[in-house]
Amino acid sequence: MIRVVLPAHLSLLMGRHGEVLLEVAEPVTPRRLLDALEETYPVLRGTIRDRVTQQRRPFIRFFACEEDLSHDSPDAPLPGAVIRGDQPFYVVGAMAGG
Repeated sequence: MIRVVLPAHLSLLMGRHGEVLLEVAEPVTPRRLLDALEETYPVLRGTIRDRVTQQRRPFIRFFACEEDLSHDSPDAPLPGAVIRGDQPFYVVGAMAGG
């Protein structure tokens, strides 16, 4: 099971707080993880990725094992620690301002 941690505004939207556990088909990639997340929680469709292009939305970042995976290929395998469930995959709402 893959552990996913979402920002508070998305947790509130889906009505669930804390980690989400997902079954993700091999190979475990960000694309497959997000597909499984949106299939399990349809209310999240279009909030993390654009509905048409499937590109990560601006101000959304992905982290795992203390690494920023936001600009990695969506088809790159996730780290082994995430696949084993030792470490969570974080979806983080980025901040901007000046």
